[in-house]
Amino acid sequence: MTTAAPAKTQYEAIIGLETHCQLSTETKIFSNSSTKFGATPNTNIDPICMGMPGVLPVLNQKVLEYAVKAGLALNCQIAPYSKFDRKQYFYPDLPKNYQISQYDLPIAEHGSLEIEVSDDDGNPIRKTIGITRLHMEEDAGKLVHAGSDRLAGSTYSLVDFNRAGVPLIEIVSEPDLRSGQEAAEYAQELRRIVRYIGVSDGNMQEGSLRCDVNISVRPVGQKEFGTKVEIKNMNSFNAIQKAIEYEIDRQIAAVEAGKSIIQETRLWEEGSQRTISMRTKEGSSDYRYFPEPDLPPIEVSTEQLEQWRSELAELPAQKRHRYESELGLSAYDARVLTDDRQVAEYFETSVAANANPKQAANWVMGDIAAYLKTEKLAITEIALKPNTLAELINLIDDDTISGKIAKEILPELLSQGGSARELVERKGLIKISDPDQLSTIIDEVLAANPKKLEQYRNGKTKLQGFFVGQVMKKTSGRADPKLTNQILGKKLKGD
Repeated sequence: MTTAAPAKTQYEAIIGLETHCQLSTETKIFSNSSTKFGATPNTNIDPICMGMPGVLPVLNQKVLEYAVKAGLALNCQIAPYSKFDRKQYFYPDLPKNYQISQYDLPIAEHGSLEIEVSDDDGNPIRKTIGITRLHMEEDAGKLVHAGSDRLAGSTYSLVDFNRAGVPLIEIVSEPDLRSGQEAAEYAQELRRIVRYIGVSDGNMQEGSLRCDVNISVRPVGQKEFGTKVEIKNMNSFNAIQKAIEYEIDRQIAAVEAGKSIIQETRLWEEGSQRTISMRTKEGSSDYRYFPEPDLPPIEVSTEQLEQWRSELAELPAQKRHRYESELGLSAYDARVLTDDRQVAEYFETSVAANANPKQAANWVMGDIAAYLKTEKLAITEIALKPNTLAELINLIDDDTISGKIAKEILPELLSQGGSARELVERKGLIKISDPDQLSTIIDEVLAANPKKLEQYRNGKTKLQGFFVGQVMKKTSGRADPKLTNQILGKKLKGD
């Protein structure tokens, strides 16, 4: 008698992200030093951000405004009363050996954002991810490892304090994410939001957006979380997804082998595409938080809150829903068009100028996007203005020109601008829709190709496409395709 093999245990991942987002203020959170990226090391510093004795920090009003706006954009409850705290830890790039942050009374809590991922068939799935909290804090400096040794690697480290005191918001998600794809999309949506509302450039290459992942696995159906591991050192959305996928497999393999998962911080190695152990994870008690004695509590009035709320732009998710419900676009088109606020505004201006939404979407996502990529330009830098794109689309819709002609004149409009109609008229590109004129041209084409005509009439009816092509060639693409086919069809049959 044979016995069935035991059912394989199915696991699920529990994932949350801690995202540090640098705010786009000109000066630091508690001092007047510049936040400009790429300055000579240790030039954007001052006694306050260096923690010199006797200095007092003063909160940058713009930091508070940007933090509140980010909280509102993430559907958070804004605290009418919050405070700063000292977070103690010792590291070479932390001048004061403590960081001014927020602990038990953050500026914003209990929010959410919507992500959109695809199922196995490519269909969009929308999911709401909770936001636990958003708080303000100062950044630390940066270690620059230098020198080289064949065995030991870098032989010494230098410290650049330019980044010390740069304003950050830390956004902590609920553990609502279940895959690398969802986590990467969450991070991308977060970046879209902060860019839309103008509080951060979200540049991961410059460290303006940094994500740490907390991940554990558990058997499907189990309520308790597994042991959490943190992953750092991910500088792209692709790295976030790959690091999570690797870590899920690593943890499941360890559990299946009867090994314990250690609560630790791991690093993502891009070269080897794996995570490696860095250190055991500290708990909040290790940081010995206490209220910051040099900064007063923060109180945001109802009037100030409503003023900042009124200044927020329409957010990416709102645009996606509107494009689908009001403009009839697909979920894919809406997603591509809203990825960048400037592209979305260009598209909307074209539609407002009476362009067909679907046609405008196709031009923006197709030929115009390709031009931007090739020329390395932003959509605000091209000569083709949204109103001119609308004019071009309407010339096609009212049969003044063909789509082929539109594509031929597009490069000139992109690089030099001007009126689409005036360009068409100046170049003599208006579509030929006069039946008598087309009939004469078709007669000339048939007379020039007697053998092909005989073959057609002997049964090779696919040659009609050849004759259409010859008409288009003779008219430089200006012949009305539909009318050409109608007249040609009759003449080919000898009517």
